[in-house]
Amino acid sequence: MYEGDSEYRKYCNWLNKKQKKSKRRKNIRMLMTAVCVGVLSLLLLGFVWNFCKAAMQKKETTETTNILMEDNASEYVVAEPAVVEPAETPGEPSADIADEVETEPVIFVDAGHGGADEGCAREGVREKDINLAIALLVQEKLENLGYQVVMAREGDSYIAKEDRVKRANAIQADIYVSIHQNASDETGVSGMEVWYQDTDERDNKRLAKLICQQTAKSTNALERELRGDADFHVTGKTTMPACLIETGFLSNAQERTKLTAPEYQEQIADGIVQGIDYYFHPKTMYLTFDDGPSEENTNRVLDILKERNIQATFFLVGENVQKHPEEARRIAAEGHTIGIHCNNHDYGVVYASADSYIQDFEQARQIIYEVTGVEANIFRFPGGSVNNYNQNVRDEIIEKMTEKGYIYYDWNASLEDAVQKSEPQQLVQNGVGSTLGRQKVIMLAHDVVYNTGICLNDLLDALPEYEMKPLSESVEPIQF
Repeated sequence: MYEGDSEYRKYCNWLNKKQKKSKRRKNIRMLMTAVCVGVLSLLLLGFVWNFCKAAMQKKETTETTNILMEDNASEYVVAEPAVVEPAETPGEPSADIADEVETEPVIFVDAGHGGADEGCAREGVREKDINLAIALLVQEKLENLGYQVVMAREGDSYIAKEDRVKRANAIQADIYVSIHQNASDETGVSGMEVWYQDTDERDNKRLAKLICQQTAKSTNALERELRGDADFHVTGKTTMPACLIETGFLSNAQERTKLTAPEYQEQIADGIVQGIDYYFHPKTMYLTFDDGPSEENTNRVLDILKERNIQATFFLVGENVQKHPEEARRIAAEGHTIGIHCNNHDYGVVYASADSYIQDFEQARQIIYEVTGVEANIFRFPGGSVNNYNQNVRDEIIEKMTEKGYIYYDWNASLEDAVQKSEPQQLVQNGVGSTLGRQKVIMLAHDVVYNTGICLNDLLDALPEYEMKPLSESVEPIQF
């Protein structure tokens, strides 16, 4: 049984001492500042007295006196005394540096088990040792990236799970990641599992999915399950987003050998750290929909985006806006960006000449304005800016549209949902595969396609490393 002060109590004592030291430093700083202000006030008072005395003796004219006051005042404004900063205790950061450091995300890393609690063990390999080895690597890598890391344990000591959670909550950590190993009576079972609690709004799922996704990439480990039904103290009682990763099975001889290898532990740590980094610093995706609106399919897409609090961009067709004005108004009312696609989606008509393109564009723009009240200044070429229909007029169109102040956006990833009829899962694979890990992605989709709405939730779940944003005129365009 654990005796003596709990880790949580030790931490609270340490925190109280730290706060007292910080308070003393602040009091010293305030005292020195007050002294400097007092000295400055006395200097200024002496100056005013001497000046007034000289003015009375010389009885100079008001104009001359004003000139002297301006000259002398300018001299004294320049000659401000420096504020003396109190000396700092060696080894302690300044208050400014401390404040800056405290703005960095705080990661609570929990190496499961420890001390008398070995966790699972097979053939002399103990879970507690593997957990700690990986956790220490995660700590080092996170700190190299500038994160603050608080470890549940840094040695082979037993700390109750309740104390771990209390400590994480007390310091208001930004996320909680618990590292464990798995075991089974069936020795052939292998792979990685990540657990989280899906019964609250702490963003647990995204954190768990990122760590699962990135660790699978870094290790090529089998992804067994991403479980949202975790019933663990460390995932259920924490006040911040939390997840628990089981990096492998010690009961599987082959996987046990890998888990004890430093190289494989490095790979696991790399994946966990990359997942954490994407959680705080996601890449950017601009989700765009062409050809709408339609009644059923556009509303399905809008329902999903609203539920997930995502703003997207809709490049509308004028004729479809006339057919479905309520859907167009809903797009605008829910904060999505509206752009122009065309009025008539007949390539032969639209691309007959530069003038015919501009005429079609202005018709669509006027219709969209009358229905939604939005003056759209961004657009997307039907078929993209480079296609077999516009090659003779493309450059002229771009020149004239640019002169009018309009900006066009192509894409660098696509669901390929308008090219061929595909099942929802294939559309997800197309979308994820075409991102190619880019930092900035403009994703092409079509809200008039039935399966696009069906697969949208799965697509968004498969891209947790991206933050979804709407396009605007300030976003640098991607152009073919």
